Amino acid sequence: MKLTVFVLIISMLVLANTSTFADVKLPHIFGNDMVMQRDMPAPIWGWAAEGEEISVSLSRQDNAEVIYTDTVKTDEKGDWRMTLPATPAGGPYTVKVVGSNTVEFTNILFGEVWVCSGQSNMAWTVNGSNNSREEIATANYPNIRLFHIPRVSSGLPSTDVHAEWRPTSPDSVRHFSAVAYNFGRHIHKELDVPVGLINTSWGGTRIEAWTAPEGFNSVPALSSITEEIKDINNNYRSELSQKILEIEEWIAETRDALENDKTIFKMPENFHPLTPQGRPTALYNNMIYPLVPYAIRGALWYQGEANMREGMVYHEKMKALINGWREVWEQGDFPFYFVQLAPWGGYDRNDPTHLPKIWEAQTATLALPNTGMVVTTDIGNVKDIHPRNKQDVGLRLAYWALANTYGNEGIVYSGPLYKSMEVEGDAIRISFKYTGSGLVSRDGEPLSWFQIAGEDKQFVDAVAVIDGDTVVVSSDTVKAPVAVRLGWNQIAEPNLMNKEGLPVSPFRTDTW
Repeated sequence: MKLTVFVLIISMLVLANTSTFADVKLPHIFGNDMVMQRDMPAPIWGWAAEGEEISVSLSRQDNAEVIYTDTVKTDEKGDWRMTLPATPAGGPYTVKVVGSNTVEFTNILFGEVWVCSGQSNMAWTVNGSNNSREEIATANYPNIRLFHIPRVSSGLPSTDVHAEWRPTSPDSVRHFSAVAYNFGRHIHKELDVPVGLINTSWGGTRIEAWTAPEGFNSVPALSSITEEIKDINNNYRSELSQKILEIEEWIAETRDALENDKTIFKMPENFHPLTPQGRPTALYNNMIYPLVPYAIRGALWYQGEANMREGMVYHEKMKALINGWREVWEQGDFPFYFVQLAPWGGYDRNDPTHLPKIWEAQTATLALPNTGMVVTTDIGNVKDIHPRNKQDVGLRLAYWALANTYGNEGIVYSGPLYKSMEVEGDAIRISFKYTGSGLVSRDGEPLSWFQIAGEDKQFVDAVAVIDGDTVVVSSDTVKAPVAVRLGWNQIAEPNLMNKEGLPVSPFRTDTW
C-alpha cells in the first residue's frame, strides 16, 4: 500500500515535467488467453500520450479476417476507451492495439465471464479440497481460463492488477479457487462455450472491504460507514499537500545527489488513508475497481464468517455490496449468486445463534433482484470452518446460473425456503418455496432440528411430519403454538430436503 501510493505520487510528479506519456498500455485484465464476455458489448481501455490516436482491431486468428476495427483519441489525461461489438462464443481471436507502439493479444476466446469473490471458503484451493489428486490430474480444460488476482489492499483506487490469464491445466488449477473452478467446469460442460473465471478473494476479510463507496451510499442504514469513508478521504486530502512538498524536496535532493555523486538518502515515509485489508473499500480499491468495466456475466460470492455477530446488519451490507458493484459496472442487475455459510461449532459456544442470524440475513438478501443462494447445511463440517466439499458448492451455484441466467429448463436450483405458516390447533403447518418434486428426509430418519414455542417464547424440540409440500410441526408440551424454528443453532444440519437433494435453509417464523 505504502509503495503503491508513493509510486503513484512520484509518477505524477515526473510526468508533470515530461511532454509525452509512455507507450500504449492496457491493464492486465487484457492479455493473451483471456476470455471476453460473449453476446455483449465489451469495453476495452488503456493509456497513451494525450491526444494520441489509438486503433483497435479484432480479427480471427486462423485466417486474419478482421471482425471489427475503430479508432479513438486519448483524453487530456492520456486515457482511452472503446467498445468491441457483441460477439458470439468462440475463437480464437486476436486483438491488436496500435498507437505509437503496437500491443497484440492472441488466443482470445469469447464466452462466459464470472467474477468470484469473498473470503477463505472462496479462496480455498482445488489442492486443499476433496479428491484433489484426481481433480488436479484431470483438469484439462483449455477453454476454461483462470485469472487469479493477488491479495493487495489499497486506500486509493488502483488502475491495474498484476495477474495473467491461464488456460486450465493441472498446474494452473492447483492453487485456484475450488468453488470457482467447479462452477466454471459445470457451466462449460452444459453450455459448451468458453468460460473465464476471475478469482479475487482473501481469507478472513470483511464484506465492507469489498464494497464500493456507491454501495454504502445506496443503503441509508450504513450512513455511518459512508461518513467514515468521507472522514478518511478528507484527512488524506488535507495531509497530501504537505506530503507532496516533502516528496518534491526529496526528488530535487536525489537528482542533485545523482548528478554530483553525493549520498542518497531514504525516501520520505508515506502514509495511507485506510488500514490495509480491514477498512471499508480497502479491497474493492485494488481487487475489484481495476476490473471495471470489463464485461462480465455475473458474480459469485462466498463470505460472511468475518461478519459473524452482525445479524440482519449483514443483510444491509450485502445490499451495499451488490448495489455498489452493479452501479460501477453499469451492466444493470447482473446475476449475483452467493453461498450460505456452512455449520461450524467454533463461532460462539455460549451463544450458538449468531450463525443462524447470518443465515437469516443471507436469505433476506434474496429479495434483491437477480440473486440466488446456495445452502450448504448438508455438505459442511461442524468441526472445520473450511469444508472440503467444494464440488457440490460449485455445482449448486451452477444450478442457479443454468436455470436463471441461461434459461435451461427443468433444473431444480434451490432447496426448500420458508414461505409461510398457519396455526392448526396444537400444530403449525409450514409451507415452502422450491419443494421440487417433493419433500423428503435426507437420511430416512424423522425430521431434525425443528423447534416450536407458545406465547412464553420458550422453544422446545418438536415432531415434524411431511404432508405433501408442507411440514406439520407439533409438541405434546406446547398446546397453543405460535412460532417455529428450524436449524436455529450453529451446528444444525437439518435433514429436510427436496427429492432433488437440495437442503432446506434454516429459518424462524418469529422476530423475537
